[in-house]
Amino acid sequence: MVFVKLLLIALGLSMDAFAVSVCKGLNMKKINYAHAFIIGGFFGAFQAIMPLIGWAVGKQFASLVTSVSHWIAFALLEIIGTKMLIEAVKDDDKDIPEGLDYKELLILAVATSIDALAVGVVFAVENVKILPSVLVIGMVTFVLSVIGVAIGNRFGARYNKGAQIAGGSILVLLGAKILLDGLGVF
Repeated sequence: MVFVKLLLIALGLSMDAFAVSVCKGLNMKKINYAHAFIIGGFFGAFQAIMPLIGWAVGKQFASLVTSVSHWIAFALLEIIGTKMLIEAVKDDDKDIPEGLDYKELLILAVATSIDALAVGVVFAVENVKILPSVLVIGMVTFVLSVIGVAIGNRFGARYNKGAQIAGGSILVLLGAKILLDGLGVF
């Protein structure tokens, strides 16, 4: 596979993780680079692991994965986004927790990487060298996720409640977009 094509695939796959990373940064009072790297690590690892799994499974389950992946991503993003919206509206004066919710981060990492599973199936069909491909995808996602946290924090520190509402809304809309794309509406 030509490197430029692989890089474009990696950028496309990482956009969901970037958007969610911006949302995670919105919830930080002050940028915590350790947390930014952990968030980037989660998203980068899952964006690398999922195409590897898709590649390993190959053609055997391609129709099952692609037929329901948009529903799974939709459900997970809607749940997390709605939770963010409820917390933003319900708790005006509540301090934003400084720690990371690893369970939520795991769900978000899975939700944003499901499309990478389908890409892995395509890689198997096209006999793509999988190890360099997943490394590029994982690294691009990691870097963009860390940048996303920093960007989100810059805006979140100024517009706390509004930023939380925007972040939750982005997740809800991202889930709806993934579902509509999967249903062939767009």
